[in-house]
Amino acid sequence: MPSSVHPRGSAGRPASSESTVPALTVAAVARRLGVAPATLRTWDRRYRLGPSAHLAGSHRRYSGDDVARLMVMRSLTLDGVAPAEAARVALAAELDGEAGQSAGARGPYLVSVPWRGRSTSTAVVDAVLAGDETACRRLLELPDGEDVLTWWSELVEPARAALVPRTVLGHPGEDPDALLYGSVLAALRRRTAGDRTSPARIAVVLLLAGPGEVRPVALHALAAALSDRAVDARVVTGLLEPHRVVEIATMANPAAVVMLADGRSPDLAVVHALHEAHPELPLFLAIADEPSAVELPWGPTVHRNRSLTGLLHEVLAVCR
Repeated sequence: MPSSVHPRGSAGRPASSESTVPALTVAAVARRLGVAPATLRTWDRRYRLGPSAHLAGSHRRYSGDDVARLMVMRSLTLDGVAPAEAARVALAAELDGEAGQSAGARGPYLVSVPWRGRSTSTAVVDAVLAGDETACRRLLELPDGEDVLTWWSELVEPARAALVPRTVLGHPGEDPDALLYGSVLAALRRRTAGDRTSPARIAVVLLLAGPGEVRPVALHALAAALSDRAVDARVVTGLLEPHRVVEIATMANPAAVVMLADGRSPDLAVVHALHEAHPELPLFLAIADEPSAVELPWGPTVHRNRSLTGLLHEVLAVCR
């Protein structure tokens, strides 16, 4: 049986080392980050942010830590940090929370704050593949005072990337992705439970996925990060018909609307309907499909950003 296939309860659980994290191709990482493969090669050549894993008979591939560092690099450059400085921060990042360089050495950037929890993405993947929900939830516990998006980019995202190439022979009711996502949502619920009763909410922000798409868990992470900053962030679920979303926006009177669309040729009718009905309403859009992005409405209230950190900063700017 190939080593990538892990029946439940078998000895297929990986050992705890960087070599056990599944490696990703340049094309796969480029799609995840929303950049061209040539950009990754440039970052490799200029800043040593290249793939560290090598499989016999194939090109070098990106490990989980490689991807996590590239996510830091991508977030910082989208926030306007010079590429050389962003690369320095990314290379200095302590992705597994072990002792090392101080946070101050990495500069005053939101995404550069290290994950101080003791959990690692490898441990999370081990728990998921073992079907151990209790361990998974414990490992993904989000401590008070930790930044949500740092937790997301340095712990959750690497674990998600590591699960992508895994093939699991699960019993009925067992689904590694569902276990991971359920544990992530549980951690975010616990983190924001106290915020819901706070009267000091500065604004309402609506967050939605592309119509017809599976709601990305990242939407909830962004909502939790906004909630941490006194924003009443609400994830819109259910049928996202244009007229219905316009009605919701009219009733809720949000300070902004955020849409994350990961699919190809996303349905942008909701965006156009919102812009026509409420031209003054700021719309923040993360559209992965480049050809579709040209169909977005044009105007000073329509903003496009692919980074969760960038979206967070831009939304907060209109909420204050």
